[in-house]
Amino acid sequence: MVRECFPDLAEMDVVDLGGRTSTWASAPVRPRSVLVLNLERQPELPQEGWLRVEHGDACDLPAHLRGRSFDVVFSNSVLEHVGGHDRRLRFAESVHALAPRHWVQTPYRYFPVEPHWLFPGMQFLPLAAKAKIARNWPLVHTRPGDDRSAVRDALGVELSSITELRHYFPGSQVRTERIAGLIKSIVAVRA
Repeated sequence: MVRECFPDLAEMDVVDLGGRTSTWASAPVRPRSVLVLNLERQPELPQEGWLRVEHGDACDLPAHLRGRSFDVVFSNSVLEHVGGHDRRLRFAESVHALAPRHWVQTPYRYFPVEPHWLFPGMQFLPLAAKAKIARNWPLVHTRPGDDRSAVRDALGVELSSITELRHYFPGSQVRTERIAGLIKSIVAVRA
């Protein structure tokens, strides 16, 4: 869908908020340049002039990125991890400030299986139940070591609805990605 929305991607300067360098190193189309901004430390890069990584918060842009302009902002499955409505608003403000165009994807709240734990309906359960699942469910990606970490992990994921995505990205087209006819994820696109 990204290539469909941005057929000129190979000529673009991209900023990826919350992404991984490995995504771009193996991408079928290589943009002119990519800057990956992530709170998590990334592995050392081979000497690739077109691909750079910076440690930073997309909800509170580093000073040297404020006022800088890219062709497009890309973000894949990050919005649900930034932490609450106010931080999602700040993330969206960063997206709007960095480029006139964007592609922001996030899992859909009403898909029947919570995608981080692969547990049906987990997103609708009380926090105590989510934490218990996070601690004990066999399909969890990284099992938390104690109850406090399980609560932290459960609190660290807040899935969005289409209405919320439209609120954060007014004027953007909201596209859907489906599995078996059901909306799996939603994407705010301004091409």
